[in-house]
Amino acid sequence: MSLFKARDWWAAVLGEGEEFDQGCLCVGDVDNSGSGHDKIVVGSYMGMLRVFSPHPAKPGEPSPAHSQLLEVQLRDPVIQVEVGKFVSCSDLLHLAVLHPRKLSVYSISGTAGNVEHGVQYQLKRVYEHNLQRTACNMTYGTFGGVTDHHSMCIQSMDGMLMFFEQESYSFGRFLPGFLLPGPLCYCSRTDTFLTVSSARQVESYRYETLAVATDAETRQDAEQHGKTAGKRLTADWTLVLGEQALDLSVPSFSPSSSSIFVCGERNLYCLKDNGHIRFMKKLEYNPSCFLPYSSVSEGTTNTLVGNHNNMLLVYQDVTLKWAAQLSCSPVAVRLANFPDLKGVVVTLSNEGHLQCSYMGTDPSFFSTPKVDAREQDYSQIDTEMKSLQRVIRQATRTQADILPVAETDEDLTVTATVSTNMDSTSQALIPDIDGLPVPSVTVKIKVTSRCALQGPKLTVCVQPPLAVTQDQLVLEPLGVGSTTVVAFSAFLNGQYPPADLTGDVAVSYSSPTGIPRVAQCKFSLPLRLVCCPSAPSKNAKYKITVDTNKPPVNLSEVFPDFLEKSEDKEGNALAFHFLSGPRVTVMASKTSQRYRIQSESFEDIWLVAKELVQRFDRHFAKQGVKDFRNSFAGPIPLAEYFETVDHHFELRVSAEKYQDLLSERAVQFRAIQRRLLTRFKDKTPAPLQNLDTLMEGTYRQVIALADAAEENRACLNQAFVRLRSATHLLILLVSLWQGLNTEQNAILEATLLPLLQDTPQLGWEESVDAAVSHLLRTCLSRSPKDQALSLSTSQLNMPKDTVRLKKHITLLCDRLGKGGRLSLASEANVPTPVMMPGGCEPIAEAVTDLEEPPLQQESATKFIKKKQPSKKVKSKTDKESKDKKVSAEGAVKETVEETAEEPVKEVKKEKKESSKEKKESTKEPKEPKDPGKESKKESLKESKEKKESSKEKKESSKESGKESSKDTSKESLKEPGKEKVSRKSSMKVKEKKKEPDAAAGEG
Repeated sequence: MSLFKARDWWAAVLGEGEEFDQGCLCVGDVDNSGSGHDKIVVGSYMGMLRVFSPHPAKPGEPSPAHSQLLEVQLRDPVIQVEVGKFVSCSDLLHLAVLHPRKLSVYSISGTAGNVEHGVQYQLKRVYEHNLQRTACNMTYGTFGGVTDHHSMCIQSMDGMLMFFEQESYSFGRFLPGFLLPGPLCYCSRTDTFLTVSSARQVESYRYETLAVATDAETRQDAEQHGKTAGKRLTADWTLVLGEQALDLSVPSFSPSSSSIFVCGERNLYCLKDNGHIRFMKKLEYNPSCFLPYSSVSEGTTNTLVGNHNNMLLVYQDVTLKWAAQLSCSPVAVRLANFPDLKGVVVTLSNEGHLQCSYMGTDPSFFSTPKVDAREQDYSQIDTEMKSLQRVIRQATRTQADILPVAETDEDLTVTATVSTNMDSTSQALIPDIDGLPVPSVTVKIKVTSRCALQGPKLTVCVQPPLAVTQDQLVLEPLGVGSTTVVAFSAFLNGQYPPADLTGDVAVSYSSPTGIPRVAQCKFSLPLRLVCCPSAPSKNAKYKITVDTNKPPVNLSEVFPDFLEKSEDKEGNALAFHFLSGPRVTVMASKTSQRYRIQSESFEDIWLVAKELVQRFDRHFAKQGVKDFRNSFAGPIPLAEYFETVDHHFELRVSAEKYQDLLSERAVQFRAIQRRLLTRFKDKTPAPLQNLDTLMEGTYRQVIALADAAEENRACLNQAFVRLRSATHLLILLVSLWQGLNTEQNAILEATLLPLLQDTPQLGWEESVDAAVSHLLRTCLSRSPKDQALSLSTSQLNMPKDTVRLKKHITLLCDRLGKGGRLSLASEANVPTPVMMPGGCEPIAEAVTDLEEPPLQQESATKFIKKKQPSKKVKSKTDKESKDKKVSAEGAVKETVEETAEEPVKEVKKEKKESSKEKKESTKEPKEPKDPGKESKKESLKESKEKKESSKEKKESSKESGKESSKDTSKESLKEPGKEKVSRKSSMKVKEKKKEPDAAAGEG
């Protein structure tokens, strides 16, 4: 049982088909029993008047009939009931019943029976007032300071307040500015009447002002008298609420407190007697009734608020203290004291559910029995502790869940099946593209339910420019174990190929317990949907070679559905003609295990390359080959990829320019409109001064700019799809190049393809730049010390150009080529040094920034040329350099392993060597300036350098990857102030530095 649920103490259902409202309930000692216990009086719109004296029934027994003291059928509907001293010659409490055209006052008395039937109650009418106007509501109180008896005030539907002093009618006044009646309340502290008018403001009228105001029979008479003679009725104060009020209440439990409570449609107000707001509480629900009552804390007031969600909430001023669930939505709430329980909450619904309840919990008298204390066996506890620790260590070592995961079957399963053949009658919206018919393929979705579901919704999503005949539909209600099959057709709906042929199907539904759920599945469309077979071409602009570790296969076996126009009977060449125009050719080598994919468009190779890799995997898997592997030798075609990136970025820049121009022309157009309007409104006509011509020209410019912006937007969407295709191809090539696993491939794809849609607020360039920079700072950093400890929180803005992005992507490929691993775990973020494959050259990296500095190869060659030794020295040093290579590499190792004191000595040695080199260069004899000889010398020198570099490559391939990292660390120690150059050029500079020293020694 929930703690936040009202405890039923007594309940009754009043009649069938009767209606009740907030004025139909009141409590009080209406029979004047003198015990101080309240009775419940309920009236209905059907004219039934009932009086109850509730007390709880014993467990197992129905509610006793003698809880109902009285039930009388009146002739007129009951609008409101009140209990008070309404008879002038008696101090007893009487019951006032308001009908639409009559006010009746009754006395209820009980007569003790002579037999076991108990007390009999009777209803006697004391007096009644026939009303000239239809009544809406009423209030009562000690009007004018009379304390012995209560007077009554009735508000009519046309805005007249009618005052009655017990049996006599006093006077009537019309409220000013009246439209519709609102709640009415009397404040005895200030002797004022409060109401909320149709102007949505609280109005206060003093009884004295009402008494001395001009009397009138009709509203027209009141308005006429107010203008001519007599005292006009005005409000004492007003307060604008801005919303209609549901009820008004002035608590009377404390004479010192001066508060007026107003329950609005969305707010609860507490006002002072002068109309100033004491506090206000914004409600997040629609209230249905409310009741202020006394609080235990001094200076505060509690308020009961009921809403249409069957909730009863308790507020202490503006603080929510308690909430309880009721069985129905209350329209009236009261507090009553009964013989067995005090402070009972009495609620009445509009359908007649009368409930007496209390909040909190029932006291529990159960006490747990004492357990006999037994001595603890510490050895047994120690053994159990060790066994539990062993289980915990084993669980943490294997990183498995301690608690087994329960296998739960889904309430709804969705499967998709794509037809193997194209539709006989195409469903495409575009019948043909450049003379080629556009096909369509049928996809069937099977939805199976394990339970009863009402109206699940199915949504289909494919990548643009693909489209489907129906992307959203509502399924019929599903029963237990029922199955529904939905079929639709997919087709190409654009002049360019898509970036992906996969589609998603999502079925949203609500479980039997009301929890929203989504079931998903994917499907892959055939390649034949966007291209057709064609004759292969031998020449193309872009070429990619895929290597395998198995003998070449016949392409006709791998692509049996593209053999219609293939002229190659041996199956060594196959061509794909995309419906949008470009052709892609696949050629198999007859001697090697290579396959070449070529096309005139770089991004169009993606779909064919993906299909080729997938079909190779399936082909060799069917033959039982388990060690089949695809690979890519390189180089990574970054230059071709960057052309696609630049084209997309140019269109984004154009879109921003069009947006700025369009906003400027729009501002100009509105300014011209305002000037024309002022000219037309001017009483004295003035010449337009060609404003109409300027407005027409501006309008044409706005329309032309809007058309150009729309056209640019369409080109941008197409460019983004092509960029996604090129990025998919780049990810595939990098994955084949480095042999990435599924997890690493997913990280790379999330990095380079973070967006499914390009928007003006967030574009592809800034998103990819941020993602690649994060990888370079974390898992692809050079050492654990360089790893970023926190994420960058800077705002992503559109860059000025794509230079930084291209550098970062190049650096990403370089780090991956050096052995970097893509991982989200921090301990796996140190790359292992390996040799670069032949297809990708090493990139010099800066120490402090992610961007690499420009390579200073030209300056290095100039440095070498300036320090050329003589011919004799050259011939000798060439022989000596071959012998000294191994010793130079050993010296490189030793310098890296030295301690931190060595760099100071190295700097001094370098200074001495540089001074010696300068002296030797000045001592060298000047050779005659013969350009022919110099060109010959340079050509001979370059050929020797090439030979030396080839030998260095062979020797460096034998060395481990650690030596290459030590070379770079030594160079950084020797020359901290100079910019770094490539490894090859730096080795050449070292050798050339040694050659003059050798020549000087021989001289």
